[in-house]
Amino acid sequence: MTLKIAFLASEAPVAQAARVDLAARYGDSPPEEADVIVALGGDGFMLRTLHATADLSVPVYGMNRGTIGFLMNEYDETDLKVRLAEAEEEIINPLSMTAMDRQGEMHKALAINEVSLLRAGPQAAKLKISVDGRLRLAELVCDGALLSTPAGSTAYNYSAHGPILPIGADVLALTAIAAFRPRRWRGALLPKTAKVRFDVLEAEKRPVMADADSISIMDIDWVEIRSEPRVRHRILFDPGHGLEERLISEQFT
Repeated sequence: MTLKIAFLASEAPVAQAARVDLAARYGDSPPEEADVIVALGGDGFMLRTLHATADLSVPVYGMNRGTIGFLMNEYDETDLKVRLAEAEEEIINPLSMTAMDRQGEMHKALAINEVSLLRAGPQAAKLKISVDGRLRLAELVCDGALLSTPAGSTAYNYSAHGPILPIGADVLALTAIAAFRPRRWRGALLPKTAKVRFDVLEAEKRPVMADADSISIMDIDWVEIRSEPRVRHRILFDPGHGLEERLISEQFT
């Protein structure tokens, strides 16, 4: 059986050029008819591709033609079909975000990496945090906070000094961003099944925005976040260079 490949590329010239070369060499199928999707770009484009093709249940194999490539394999035009046949598959579930803004409008979005709350004004944000309906932190004064999946734990979460999570871990990382009070509160590890709610305190004086994989909601009142097991993203990696290995290696660099 002939392997049908769909090549998708970011707008970067180097990615577009790679798409032309690969399509000429291996053929190019529409994503809805493909056996595998090859995404050419960086991690940002990989996330957009996973979101855009989630309903197709087709595995996505990324090749780095961008500036950051934690989710990407090395770029090489040769023996692509052999690499695809030997690739190892990782399954990741996104986070589901429900946010209410101060105008009473409801917003929903999915996030593969993390959902973050960020102050949107000159003053620090004040957040109340509840987990599974139980109040856990009455007031967190901070620049923001985020809830990360294992797949996203090396991204913004790690930059905010959050923990790196093994890809198979059934936990989420709740991490503070520049916490002022409690000053030494660094966050928490929560079960994957947990439902986390952030309520914005003094929202008019201290406006806060919510972001789910670059989908931003301004002037929020509250946000609820949970893992979404019904959505399964299939990502392919070269043998020995899968997401599990990358997460471990990142902790020793």
